[in-house]
This record gives sequence, structure tokens and C-alpha cells, in this order.
Amino acid sequence: METVIIQTNSKQYPVYIGSGVISGLKAFIEESFPKLSSILIISDQTVGELYLNSLKSQLTSFETASFIVPSGESAKSFNHFYDCLTYALEQKLDRKSLIVSFGGGVVGDLSGFVAASYMRGIAFIQVPTTILAHDSAVGGKVAINHPLGKNMIGAFHQPEAVFYDLDYLGSLPNREIRSGFAEVIKHALIQDAKFYDWLRDNVSELSHISGEILQYSLVRGIEIKGDIVSQDEKETGVRAFLNFGHTLGHAIEAECGYGEMSHGEAVVIGMVFALKLSKQFTGLKFNEEEFKLWLERIGYQVTLPEGLIPEKLLTRMKQDKKSVGQKARFVLLEQLGVPCLHEISDEQLLKSLSEF
Repeated sequence: METVIIQTNSKQYPVYIGSGVISGLKAFIEESFPKLSSILIISDQTVGELYLNSLKSQLTSFETASFIVPSGESAKSFNHFYDCLTYALEQKLDRKSLIVSFGGGVVGDLSGFVAASYMRGIAFIQVPTTILAHDSAVGGKVAINHPLGKNMIGAFHQPEAVFYDLDYLGSLPNREIRSGFAEVIKHALIQDAKFYDWLRDNVSELSHISGEILQYSLVRGIEIKGDIVSQDEKETGVRAFLNFGHTLGHAIEAECGYGEMSHGEAVVIGMVFALKLSKQFTGLKFNEEEFKLWLERIGYQVTLPEGLIPEKLLTRMKQDKKSVGQKARFVLLEQLGVPCLHEISDEQLLKSLSEF
């Protein structure tokens, strides 16, 4: 087991990473919440069928209820958010209650926002079950989607702890592995050039990645995110750099229809596009073709999906949270590990998208 401590202005909390770490959840809850009244586990159908009974067996000494939402991005809706709150009220959760988020990034975002909103905020613990959630479970950004934009309705609400048991990752399909590993690649590109080189040297396929390589990748990714969050908890400055690849990535997700292309797969295309822009606007010296060949070798698409219209993508990108005054702003790289924010005109973006 490895432990990464996340330090923000509002809270310090541990991230426990390794095989079997879930066995420590009961003791952590007993020590941290001596006046605990009840626990609500929020999970999705896929994770619930596989692992919910196992998790409940760890929590038999507590008054525990569970609520299941659909699997996939559609769960991050107003309706499912409302249903979770209704169930919490029906179960008579109070301010001494605890929400346990048990699933991937979607469940973490949704249940974290439920915890942030219920009675103006109650405690929650993240128990992520996907590679993608190594990013989303850390840092306290919780949200639901709106038809006009992803993660537009949300809050900052830090968990009390993250129990990242790698045993849960064994059941992930290849698409989910690719989706999650995209965020590992992002962390390397924005902060650690040596880590990027290590990834290229050690990761030649994702479907049979070794446990040792996967654990190191996830721990390093969490360390990088924790470092950035510690400097800027509420995304008023450097935390925006964590959105590298996400401006176009979110637009692709929305235009394809949420769930048609996974988050990470869309972000990879967004990162390739951001690197192209970086070479143009910041003078980045980077072997883009070598990067694309590596991405394709490990299973990623590196071009826009067919049928997407540049003008519609531009409209989506201008609704991005980094945009100011309807001007699209991108996270670019001045060099590997050195990101910056750059405002790009509509004309320049449309031209680059058409060429891309």
C-alpha cells in the first residue's frame, strides 16, 4: 500500500492506493467519525452488481443504506441528482451521516455533489473503481452535467479520504482502461517530462499492463494532481492546467452524445490538438508524430470522429469553464511540463480544426 497526502486550504486527507486497501475502510470510519449516525453508499449498476455486497460486508457495524444509479455519463443529470437527494431524505440522513462514493468518475462526481448539497454539505469518502477516477476522486471537484455543457453545475467539496483499491480495476473493459490512462498521460505532459518518457518506455499496451507499472503510474498521477490542487484548490490559477486536452475533449463528448465516446478517449484527441496549437502559438518543440504513433499503438484514436462540424465544436468550446467573454482559452504547453493558458480567436480555431 502507498499513501499520498492531499493538502488543500480547506482540508488534508489521505489517498490509500494498493491491492486490498478497502480492508482499512471500517477502521478509518470508526476513528474519524466517532459520532457517525449512518452511511449512504451511492454506486452504479455495473459496480453494484460486482462489488456492492463485498463493500457492505466491510460496513456491517454501521447503519448503512445504498442507492444505485445507471451506469454511464447519463447518471450525472439533474434527475438522478434529485433522486439521490430524495433517497437521502427518505433514509433520514443527518449532518453526522456519511456518503461513500463507490464507482468511477461519474459516480464520484454525482455523489460528491450530493454530499456537498445535502444539508449544505456532509462528509463523503471516495472509493474509486476505475483508472479514470484516480484523477476525478482527488481534488474535490464535484458536479453534474447540463445539456449545454459538461460539469457546469457543481461545487468544490473535498472528500475525507480516498480508498483506491486496485483489485477493483481487474474487471475493467479495455475502453475504460484507455479512458482512465488518458489522464495519467495528461499529468505527465503538464508537469513531469521524465514521467512522460518513462510512460513511453514502459507502456506498450494497455490491455495487459502489469500491476507494478499501473500502480506506479497511478501513484505518480495522483501526486502530480495533489501538488497542483495544493497550490490552487478553487481553480483560480494553476489548477486550470489540469484541463489540458479537455476544452476540445469535452466538446467532442457533447457533440458525439455523452457516453458515445469515453471521456479519456476524447481528451486524448483534445491533447493532440492542444499540442498542435502549442507548436503554433508557444513555439513548443515536441515530436508530435512520435507521440501520436505511441498513442495509436496503445489503442487510442488521434483524429476527430467523423461527422463533427468545426463550427459546432467551437460553440461548445466557448462554453468551457475557462472561457471568458465568449473567448476560447486553451491550456497549451510552452515545453513539456510547463503549461500556460492561451486565448485563441474563433478564426484561428476554425482554421486549426479544419486542418486537424
